[in-house]
Amino acid sequence: MSTMHNTLAHTEKRGLASPHHWTRRIPLYVLVILFCIVTAFPLYWMLVSVVQPISMSLQYPPPLFPQAFTLQPFVEIFTGQDTAQRIDVWILNSAVLASITTLICLFLSVLGAFALSGRRWRGQAGFGFILLMTQMLPEALIVIPLYATIDRLHMKDSLLTLALVDTAFVLPICIWILKNVFDTIPNEIRDAALVDGCTRMRMLWRIMLPIAAPGLVAVGVVAFFHAWNEYIFAASLITDRKLYTASVGLGSMISMIDTPIDKLMAGGLLFSIFPIIFYLLVQRYIVAGLSAGAVKG
Repeated sequence: MSTMHNTLAHTEKRGLASPHHWTRRIPLYVLVILFCIVTAFPLYWMLVSVVQPISMSLQYPPPLFPQAFTLQPFVEIFTGQDTAQRIDVWILNSAVLASITTLICLFLSVLGAFALSGRRWRGQAGFGFILLMTQMLPEALIVIPLYATIDRLHMKDSLLTLALVDTAFVLPICIWILKNVFDTIPNEIRDAALVDGCTRMRMLWRIMLPIAAPGLVAVGVVAFFHAWNEYIFAASLITDRKLYTASVGLGSMISMIDTPIDKLMAGGLLFSIFPIIFYLLVQRYIVAGLSAGAVKG
């Protein structure tokens, strides 16, 4: 009876404390809701500007909710007579560029991270530091000499060339992310594989990479997003309109004479939606990969 009485008393106590517990969390929930509203509002406004006539979007103050409905901007950016002016061509070029960059970056970052995370060698710390310092170099600083070099080599207007340039800029941070993941793999696993007769490269591909799979996903997403959003190099090295990426194509729609705001918003909405969907599909692997190096096992 005493045990039952204590259980009931504890339950009642928790029930009385519960409202107070939720009350203390109200400010946190309000902040989260406000953050979500501020983050999602640009996408919402792009959607509103697309689905209602442009004359209503240009009113002051503009209506917060659509007053009419139309899909004409989407139709126009997909059915243009000039294929070089269609959003589907631009998005396809961006997808090809981002995919090539991701594959090259994954391959090279695996080798680089393994070199930094494996056996100690002279100059390893200095090399890693210099590698990380390259992230402080802004793209605008070298775009002119890089353009001159690529032009002399006749390598302009190539998505592969642009992918190599994008890889060069995102590779250092990818190597460091993957190095932290490799550092969490116990040395006993590596030593056991070597004792069983594995070469170092076979140990890397057969044992370490499956364990570091979340880190590989994180590296792939970082490289993909960098190539998808990059503008300076794409605008400089790509002059053929048929090879425009989505970022450059949308930028080309802006002019001093006339800027089709409705079509620009429709293209920007599509340009933003695809990375968001991709991120939502792999977000749990990204968190696991980025936090894998936080605590060394």
